[in-house]
Amino acid sequence: MADQNVNANSEYLNLKVKSQEGEEIFFKIKKTTQFKKLMDAYCQRAQVNAHNVRFLFDGDRILESHTPADLKMESGDEIDVVVEQVGGSF
Repeated sequence: MADQNVNANSEYLNLKVKSQEGEEIFFKIKKTTQFKKLMDAYCQRAQVNAHNVRFLFDGDRILESHTPADLKMESGDEIDVVVEQVGGSF
């Protein structure tokens, strides 16, 4: 029976979401859950507008439709939240 518990727990990941200011919020999410759910929850807790921030994993942008399984994430991984830069020139 202990094996079943290990397998049940392994479908969840504990992820850290870290802002540019160094604030950290921890989430427990299923490997198959789309990131939109985590993003919405983060924005509500941190009181930021979802249109003004971007979520990054290993420097790559996370899309709302991505799942932790898509990105091969492991428990303990960190997601960075950055304020989107608007404007500028090349």
